[in-house]
Amino acid sequence: MALHTQVVGLAQLLCPLNSNIVLKTACCSIGIVIPVYSTFKAIESKDQNDQHKWLLYWAAYGSFSVAEMFAEKLLSWFPLYYHMKFAFLVWLQLPTINGAKQLYTDHLRPFLLRHQARLDHVVDVVYGEMSKFVIAHQVEFQLARSLLMNILVTANQMVRSIILPARREPNRIEGPKRPPVQDSESDEE
Repeated sequence: MALHTQVVGLAQLLCPLNSNIVLKTACCSIGIVIPVYSTFKAIESKDQNDQHKWLLYWAAYGSFSVAEMFAEKLLSWFPLYYHMKFAFLVWLQLPTINGAKQLYTDHLRPFLLRHQARLDHVVDVVYGEMSKFVIAHQVEFQLARSLLMNILVTANQMVRSIILPARREPNRIEGPKRPPVQDSESDEE
């Protein structure tokens, strides 16, 4: 019976229609990886329209992520939730539909304008408290930073030693060492 359970579990994992792992990865790729690269391209090209498009996307995506953070445990039980999420993320980005702009213009902007004063106050308080926390814990942050840097350097060295092993001479059997040959002129003097 345990073998049957493992086979069924493996089938669920590998079946694209039933696998939340595959869909979560696809959602991450479509929702974050591609937009990060597209944002990079927009910044580097200095195209204001492209930059504006990706700012709207990140505002819509961030708002969706906050809402999803609170509702995902409930929503994930709905059949095809991750399929719908994937479709929504594609809708946000498609240039022909411009879903992010629609969401921002029709819902997000009016909400933020209506609550702007309250949100400004909350942001000021949060930034103030964060600044106090960082100032109060400078020593701990420096220690954590140096530990992290040491870990990263060690990991980098380990990976390099695996990927680029030191070049060694092939193992050869060597005979007895011969004394160095001297010039015949220096022997006569």
